[in-house]
Amino acid sequence: MVKKKPKALVLLTAGTNCDLETEYALNLAGAQAEKVHINDFIAKKRKLKEYQILTIPGGFSFGDDIAAGKVLANKIKFKLEKQIESFVKDKKPVIGICNGFQVLVKLGFLPDIYKKLDQEVTLAINNTGKFEDMWIYLKANKRAKCIFTEGIDKVIYLPIAHGEGRFISKDQSIDNIIKKQNLIVFQYCSSSGNINFNSNPNGSENNIAGICNTGGTILGMMPHPERFITKHQHPRWTREDLPDEGDGLLIFKNTVNYVANGL
Repeated sequence: MVKKKPKALVLLTAGTNCDLETEYALNLAGAQAEKVHINDFIAKKRKLKEYQILTIPGGFSFGDDIAAGKVLANKIKFKLEKQIESFVKDKKPVIGICNGFQVLVKLGFLPDIYKKLDQEVTLAINNTGKFEDMWIYLKANKRAKCIFTEGIDKVIYLPIAHGEGRFISKDQSIDNIIKKQNLIVFQYCSSSGNINFNSNPNGSENNIAGICNTGGTILGMMPHPERFITKHQHPRWTREDLPDEGDGLLIFKNTVNYVANGL
């Protein structure tokens, strides 16, 4: 008997991009992905409970007015609050990529240490003072209890493209808890895996590129895993002998497998 594919939502709004890549990545990983505009949920034409996976892709939602991700975060909070809280309570996986990470942070879903859905961290303007668009290396935290990173035991290579990616905790106590509870999922590093200042593209504290919630079912990351799903997306694919699968695909596979195995 063929298992039913988990239904995955790629949430759209004004200014979203990377939605096609995200949909493709989820489908390639074994999900049945669908792009749906947030207005369809607000108008009650659709419901979040129809899906087992929620992804908030990258882009510049609402032109990054006020701050990156803030307007979309408020729209979700005041229009879909009960639906998304129920989604998270059911331990269904949520992924926020780049702008989606900014949204989850401003919603209070990441890291949500005190379970009050208050904003505890932010993603501020890069310390370089400019938009950073490059490929970077990431080191996964093996101690993180995160469903998305199972089996990632090497330095991975992914692109970034953001102007507000500098991770900052609200205060030192939040920073301490994030480290103590191993909520850091990915850190910017060198090609050999060394975590240092020179490998940090935006000035994030602790070289943080991605974090998860305490339950490990919500992931936010600034790099774009959906932009490296096959070797042909790698900048050196014509010069190096690369595996057919890109480094980003495993993140989506882990997400789909978690749902397929009964959450």
